[in-house]
This record gives sequence, C-alpha cells and structure tokens, in this order.
Amino acid sequence: MSIGRNDLRKLGRHPQALTLVELLVVIAVVALLVALLQPALSLARAKGREVTCLNNLRQLQICAKLYSAENGDYLLPNRNVYTYTGTFEQTPGFSNNMTWCAGLAPFDTTTENIEHGLLFQYNRSTDIYRCPSDRSWVRTPEGELLSIRRTRSYNLSQAINGLPYSPETGAPPGFAKESEINDPTPAQLLFFVGVHEEGIFDAHFGIPPKGWPGADDPRWWDLPADRHSQGACFSFADGHVERWKWKRPKTWVEPVQRVRGDGEIEDFLRVQRAVKPLR
Repeated sequence: MSIGRNDLRKLGRHPQALTLVELLVVIAVVALLVALLQPALSLARAKGREVTCLNNLRQLQICAKLYSAENGDYLLPNRNVYTYTGTFEQTPGFSNNMTWCAGLAPFDTTTENIEHGLLFQYNRSTDIYRCPSDRSWVRTPEGELLSIRRTRSYNLSQAINGLPYSPETGAPPGFAKESEINDPTPAQLLFFVGVHEEGIFDAHFGIPPKGWPGADDPRWWDLPADRHSQGACFSFADGHVERWKWKRPKTWVEPVQRVRGDGEIEDFLRVQRAVKPLR
C-alpha cells in the first residue's frame, strides 16, 4: 500500500527537507571525497600520458625496424647534429639531408621536417614524435615564445648510425648495421630517447662514451627528459620500451652541463652504459 502526499497531510505528517546544517554537512562530505580522489585522478592521468609516450616510442621503433629490413640491415641514418660553441652550428661532416628527422625542435613551427624524415613513410602520424607530457612551446631563434606546441620530444641515440668514427672526425663510435650490435646487446642498447624539453635541439642524442677524453669531468651532452614522475621513456634496439626512474631530478641548466653529485652520476653512468663504449 502506498501513501500519497494528501494522505500524509491527513495524518498530520509532512515530508521533511534537509536543514541548513544537514545540507552543509553533505557539501562538506562531497568536497572531502573530491579532495581524496583528486591525487588518484592526477596519478591516473599522468600514468596515461606515460603509457602514450611508451607507445609512441614503440611505434617509432617499429618504423626503424622496417627501415632496416628494407635497406640491407642498415640502421637509420642519424646525421642531424649541431655543435654548441656559444651558438648552435651544424657539425662538420653531418647533414640534414640523410637523417631520420631533420630540423631543430625549438624552432619548428610545422611538421614539415618530420614528414621529410626517413621514418615518416612507415607511419604517417606526426603525433608519435611528441610526448603528451611535453608542454613546451616553439620559440623564435631570438627567444620569443610562440603559441605553438613543439612537434618533437625524442632523439635518436648517437650509437645508431651516426657519422662513422675515426680519430680525424672525433665522432663517437656507433653501429651501422643491426647485425653489428653486440656491446651493448640489442636489449641493452638505447635507440630512441625522451629528451628534456629545455635542452632538445637537433635529432641526435649524445653522451660522452666510456673512455672519452674528459671522463674526470662528466657532462650531459644532451639531458634526458624528466616528464614522467622523475623518469624518462626509452626504446631499445631489440624493440622493447622502458621507463627509467631517476635517482635525481633532471634540471636543465645550460648546454653541455656538468653532472652533479647526489645520485646523478649513477643516472649518467646508466645512460652511458646503454650507448656503445670505446674499446
């Protein structure tokens, strides 16, 4: 049996509304629940961006494998390199014409350089070249920020088919073919690298190899990214991808900056070991 509003009136009973105090209590409880859930939601969003970044690198790695399969086992050319001597200048012996990706990340206002690169034919999405956590803007060479997001967040390790090493060129050693990769092994050799947005420039990730002159004063030639909860994402020559957690946050100070203590030397050596050493 149901009792209607008229029946309640007849019985002298009326439905009760929330009092002001009760309403305030409900609002406070809802606000508390939102505050408790907010960190979890932020963490979930950050994790989603990390997964997307890893998937981007996986897609780039697949493209690199396809390139090698179609080009007699040769690895991607990695010839877009600039040297910092107060200003950035094209490194002698390198070229923008034979490279996986040309251009300079801070200044590229379009995806044209990506589309002219040797990977683009294997996956025609330019989105896979950019980490979703990279919130940096394009700027002019004079330093003026533009309201355009960067188009690239990743570089290719110097170990991957850079300028052939010789005492005359002074270039770090690297591998020309997939079949040559043996030290480090393909599962240990860095391929694509997430680079710090303040320090990314050309498409080449460099680090002084083991045994390089100046080992007593280690420096980051290129600083890895620190966008994923004090970590960075990488792909490896065997095709897998990883996120590395850093011992110390990566803060960009200047080009070719010194490695600081308190754990950063461990991060530096970890990256260095994942690049072909001098022997």
